[in-house]
Amino acid sequence: MSKPKVLVARAIFPETIARLEAHFEVESNQTDAAWSKADFIARMQGKQGVFTTGTERIDGELLDACPELKICANMAVGYNNFDVDAMTAHGVLGTNAPDVLTETTADFGFALLMATARRIAESEHFLRAGQWTKWAYDMFSGSDIHGSTLGIIGMGRIGQGIAKRGAHGFGMKVIYHNRSRLDASQEAECKASYVSKEELLKTADHVVLVVPYSPASHHTIGAAEIALMKPTATLINIARGGIVDDAALAVALRERRIAAAGLDVFEGEPKVHPDLLTVSNVVLTPHIASATVPTRRAMADLATDNLIGFLTQGKALTPVNPAVLTAK
Repeated sequence: MSKPKVLVARAIFPETIARLEAHFEVESNQTDAAWSKADFIARMQGKQGVFTTGTERIDGELLDACPELKICANMAVGYNNFDVDAMTAHGVLGTNAPDVLTETTADFGFALLMATARRIAESEHFLRAGQWTKWAYDMFSGSDIHGSTLGIIGMGRIGQGIAKRGAHGFGMKVIYHNRSRLDASQEAECKASYVSKEELLKTADHVVLVVPYSPASHHTIGAAEIALMKPTATLINIARGGIVDDAALAVALRERRIAAAGLDVFEGEPKVHPDLLTVSNVVLTPHIASATVPTRRAMADLATDNLIGFLTQGKALTPVNPAVLTAK
């Protein structure tokens, strides 16, 4: 009996390829070539599974062209690259990689907050350019983190991780806004209070975004929301590109309507809005919040486990459209 065929769409750990090859006939992209959509569809022909990294779009056009496809396993917690409705209609399972990156991503979110509030990147550029010639009382004066008010929009696992770091480690007052309120025990664990989005934006010294992307969350933060924030406030986005109106943010930063921003995700990434590159009061990182070797290995392992489990036993650990499993 022939093995199922699987495509690995991006370069990944050699150990991951070896695990997959024990179960499947594998075509991989270890050169990390940039495939067009037509190339991707051509590579997908005859494949029952695909290992994706969050950048490969799975939509109705691809699904129509790839009738043998059964599962798309994302090596990411987000899956806005999946048209979930179309996948469900085609009977194609989607899986993601939650939990394994929670603590690492929360670490990074807090690191980005600290770098932004304390103007670390801006001051390093100043030093490297040879501009540091004397001490000055107001040189790169930033804002305090300890004892300040931390506002979190999106209080899932990662948001709760950031809340705990702020409340327990830095004595911050934590407020949050979420689609649904946490239960009392979770709020107590995070030392967090539920408020409206408007109150959060008006009150917080530091606003951190950790909401999943969907059409409903597009531009959760735009010009109107930024106008509610304190002029001394910072804005951190580790969620997804499109949650923030990057063009409006660049204007607000240039005009100092908020103090600073830290961004790990961008609309249309890997492209970055050019206006963001011309303002000094923003810290920019290339979508690396989960980028530690142990975490990225765990993410790859979970995507691999989903592929193996579903294509060999009809089971998956982290389905995003479980209706496909029950239908089968």
